[in-house]
Amino acid sequence: MADQGLVRETANAIVDKLKKGEVTPLDLLDVLEKRIAEVDGKVNALPTLCFERARAHARTLMQKKPAERGLLAGLPVPIKDLTNVAGVRTTQGSPIYKDNVPARSDILVEHLESNGAMIYAKSNTPEFGAGANTFNEVFGPTLNPWDTSKSAAGSSGGAAVALATGTAWLAHGSDMGGSLRNPASFCGIVGLRPSIGRVAHTPSAAIDRNLGVQGPMARNVEDLALLLDAMSGEHPADPLSLPVLPVSFLSSARSGKTPKRVAYSPDLGITPVDPEVKAVTRKAAERLAQAGVTVEEAHPDLREAHECFHVLRAFDFALSKAALLRSKRDLLKPEVIWNIEEGLKLTVEKLERAEAQRVALAERAVKFFETYDLLLCPATIVPPYPIEHRYVAECDGKKFDNYVEWLGIVYAITLACCPALSLPCGFTASGLPIGLQMVAAPRGEAQLLAGAKALEDILELRGTTPIEPRVAKA
Repeated sequence: MADQGLVRETANAIVDKLKKGEVTPLDLLDVLEKRIAEVDGKVNALPTLCFERARAHARTLMQKKPAERGLLAGLPVPIKDLTNVAGVRTTQGSPIYKDNVPARSDILVEHLESNGAMIYAKSNTPEFGAGANTFNEVFGPTLNPWDTSKSAAGSSGGAAVALATGTAWLAHGSDMGGSLRNPASFCGIVGLRPSIGRVAHTPSAAIDRNLGVQGPMARNVEDLALLLDAMSGEHPADPLSLPVLPVSFLSSARSGKTPKRVAYSPDLGITPVDPEVKAVTRKAAERLAQAGVTVEEAHPDLREAHECFHVLRAFDFALSKAALLRSKRDLLKPEVIWNIEEGLKLTVEKLERAEAQRVALAERAVKFFETYDLLLCPATIVPPYPIEHRYVAECDGKKFDNYVEWLGIVYAITLACCPALSLPCGFTASGLPIGLQMVAAPRGEAQLLAGAKALEDILELRGTTPIEPRVAKA
């Protein structure tokens, strides 16, 4: 009988056991199937399971010697429901695709499986990933395990909750305007938005779409680095993809290198932030200062972020979803319709202005990182909010103009083309997790992971997950 205590082990520890032959991929699938049956009904993180497919893959993999099974050696990984897995229901959280079963996997999935991943589940996401609250008309809402009356954020909410509840050791996510970083912050786990091209994926709608990227999620920094290694690498079908680096990201995370000079900003100069979130993230930055790192309050000039992201995001939705608006409008949620219609209204002049704004913003960010090794700020501007709220409408007295604006602290970093992660850094007075956004220069994942591991060691919050779902108090 497989040991249920394995759900509390780190992904790296599980991979070591796999490589030593102490557990098999089939053992791990048994553990997860039992754990999902115990806890997922309370949170709805993994609505689609594909254990038969995973076991067939595991039996094939087990015909090889453990050392020849790839970086993950047979470790199970769930895939976000925006990304195709061959033969597995892939809905994108939309009634339009509620019965969709793709014939071929995304190249991201093929890459992971070639590196020894077992795909056993699809994680829940809002419709087309729109909106940082994971609910949809196909599967319903995903609940935050720290308090099931609260949102898990999104759009990689199912992935974050699976990690937090022990139904995954590692998880795949994606991020345009914080879709990895927000749920990581709300669920007390780690999520990384890598640099453009770091993780190859199958292009759709346009070859050079780059606001959204694929990335890893995990319970700690070393596990995050392991999954980034397994996801990384170029592919001819993705012309933006980057080659594997000579030094692994796991080695970089374990290097012991600490940043010399970092910047902390409570708001990046562009957004209101809940006072409690400011206080907790500032205290985390101060812990680095106490350890001898120079910490200064500073941020790059990101003043165009709101206007620029609104235009480029809307254009992306028009490119990828306008055909659905024409043919299936009645099946789309209001936020998706709004995004597409905003995109269809755009003029070439507005696009020209937004692209120029992004170039200027990214240039200033690169210049900023000539002075600072890392930039720290809140990963989300509020703690987890009530699940029935579709989005955050106001913060610290400011009402937002639309349902996306509250995400400025993360989408500004998207526009700057920087890798960024959310690291658990503390809790609210009511016990809800808060994440610190840590940002490095473009393609600076190695430095980012080393710095995150250093701060994770200082904060001593590693190991706070997995948890049993905590039902909201009446």
